[in-house]
Amino acid sequence: MKNNMNIWMLLFSAFLFLGGCSDFQSTGKNRIPVYVEDVIDGDTIKVRVDGKSETVRFLLVDTPESVHPNKPVQPFSKEASSHTKAMLNGSDVELELGIGERDKYGRLLAYVYADGESVQKSLLKNGLARVAYVFEPNTKYVEDFEKIQKQAQKEGIGIWSLENYTQEDGYISDDTVTEKEDAADTKCTIKGNINSSGEKIYHVESGRYYKITKPEEWFCSEQEAIDAGFRKSQQ
Repeated sequence: MKNNMNIWMLLFSAFLFLGGCSDFQSTGKNRIPVYVEDVIDGDTIKVRVDGKSETVRFLLVDTPESVHPNKPVQPFSKEASSHTKAMLNGSDVELELGIGERDKYGRLLAYVYADGESVQKSLLKNGLARVAYVFEPNTKYVEDFEKIQKQAQKEGIGIWSLENYTQEDGYISDDTVTEKEDAADTKCTIKGNINSSGEKIYHVESGRYYKITKPEEWFCSEQEAIDAGFRKSQQ
């Protein structure tokens, strides 16, 4: 009888432990609280955890570059950095570490939360990041992230407002797009572009995103572009 009781107690303890683990995950208690020391850019931060300074790379997302040593500041990079900084400032920040935890540069790989809200999801929702670097086994939230990205693409916001800017392997920088395509009339410098939402937008040479815009049509005057159904870029 005593042996049976001991076995029952062991099984009951195991049941409680497994139930506790399930609750542990669902309530977010497997997340690690950290102190944010710095926001490096939209998808990379520096934190202090267990008394040690660590660089954290956000899992499954990629924001435009603002501090890359070999790339110019890319469109929407500053907005992404500001968005991340605003979310983390004054918030209770937690990390959910990925499997394997670190990348080849020694950075922690994690899902980041500010007051319980996913920073990755917020960046994607606002068109400030793309789903990227999807590698097993760190694919836990990829389906959710892709759904959010599709909505941002549909709305044509942020990085999705610039046609051909966001590619599978990254973002087009100023130095990767020629000033004028060979087929263009050199006297016509206004670029007409249709974004992913089907909106027709024209860009003048003084515009913020003129250099990286790949034109689908060229116009010799703004009126010509307007007559063709295009509106002027807001930036």
